[in-house]
Amino acid sequence: MARRIVVLGGGFAGIECARRLESEFGGDPETELVMVSEDNFMLFTPMLPQVASGMIETRHIILPIRTVCKKTKFYEGRIKNIDPRGRTVTLWGSGDRKGVSVSYDFLIVALGSETNFFGMADVEQNAYTMKTLNDAVMLRNRVIDMFEQAENETDSAVKRSLLSFVVAGGGFAGIETAGELMDLLLDARIHYPAIHRRDLRVVVLEALPMILPGFDPGLAEFARKKMAARGIDIRLRTAVTGFDGSRVMTRQLDDDPKSPVDPRIGATSARTLVWTAGVTPVNTIKRSVFKTQKGKIVVDEHLEVPDFPGVFAVGDCAMCVDPGSQKPYPPTAQVATVQAKAAVRNLTALVRGKKKEAFAYKTRGQMAIIGKRTGIATVLGMNVSGFWAWIIWRNVYLSKIPTFEKI
Repeated sequence: MARRIVVLGGGFAGIECARRLESEFGGDPETELVMVSEDNFMLFTPMLPQVASGMIETRHIILPIRTVCKKTKFYEGRIKNIDPRGRTVTLWGSGDRKGVSVSYDFLIVALGSETNFFGMADVEQNAYTMKTLNDAVMLRNRVIDMFEQAENETDSAVKRSLLSFVVAGGGFAGIETAGELMDLLLDARIHYPAIHRRDLRVVVLEALPMILPGFDPGLAEFARKKMAARGIDIRLRTAVTGFDGSRVMTRQLDDDPKSPVDPRIGATSARTLVWTAGVTPVNTIKRSVFKTQKGKIVVDEHLEVPDFPGVFAVGDCAMCVDPGSQKPYPPTAQVATVQAKAAVRNLTALVRGKKKEAFAYKTRGQMAIIGKRTGIATVLGMNVSGFWAWIIWRNVYLSKIPTFEKI
C-alpha cells in the first residue's frame, strides 16, 4: 500500500528533511514525498545582514526548492489547519486558487518561527525586522532614505535622530546586523558631504548582561570591545519598552526597583529601530490541537509527538529540551538541521519496523561576524577571533548553500 510523507516548511529543517527523505525513499514507488511551504525558495537567513549592507546580492541567499528536492511534490501555500486526528493538512486559497487538502501517513512539522514583539503593538507597527528578504532590502532602503533627509537637514537634533539606528537584541542576528549596518553607514557617508562620521550612531540594546549568549564569554567580550571601538554603542541590561517612530523607550534592568524616583526609564531619539530581540512559533502551531509549551509542539526523545504516532516536529516550532541543561535548545539553523536528520532517521525506522533512536545534539561550533571582515568563532574546541574568524564564517556559510542554480 502506498504511503505519503508530508513535510511542512521550507526552511533549514524542512529542506534537510526533504533531502534525507529523498535519499531514503526517492526510489520507492510505494512512497510519495510532499512538501508544503509559503515560499518556493529557501532563504539563507544568516546572511540577511549582508544583503542589507550590500556585501552580497539577494539572489545569493535564495535557494529554489524545486532545484534541490526534485523527487518531492511541492505545494506553495499557507497552512490553514493541521488535523492530526484526520491526518490532513489544509491550505488557504487565494484569488483564483482554491484551498487544498493534503492527506498524509507520516508528517514532519518544520514551520519555524516568526518575530516576537512581546505584545508591544507600537514596536510591531514601527520597527524594522530581519526575518525575510524583503526586510533586508527595506532596511537598506531606509538607511539611504535617512541619509537623503539628513543631508539637507539644518536642525542638528533632527539630523541626529535621522542618523541614529537602534538594534534591539544582542544575539547573533542583532550583533551581525549592527556590524553590517555600521559598515553600510560608513560606506554611504562618502556620498553625502554634509554628513560627518560623528553624526552616525548605531546603538545595540540587550536585556541580558552580555551579548551573544551561549558564546564563550571571552569571545563575546572581544566582540563587544571591537564593536565599541568602531563606534557602536552597546547597552547591556537594557530592555525596549516601546517605539513611537521617533523615540525608543527603554528600561534599565539593574537599578534599584524600590527607588522613589525610577531612574530606569529612558529614551533614545532615533527614527529607525531594528527588532531582532526574539522569535515565537507561528500561529498555525499555537491554534493546533498539538500539546504545546511556550507555543512549541511538545515532542519526546525521538522528536515524535507523543499523542500522534508518525508525527514529528523539528526546529524552532519543537519544544525539545537538552537533557544536560534542562533548557530548550536554541532556535538556530544548526540545531534545526541536526534535528531534521534525526527525525528522518526515526521516521524511516518507524516505516521499516526498526528501533528509533533518542535525539542527541553536540554543537559543531559557533560563528558570528561583527563587521569589516572581523568575526568570532568557536570551531573544534578552539576560539578564533578577527580576520581569520571572518574567513571561517564566510567559507562555512557559503558551503552550506547547496547550489547556485536559479529558476
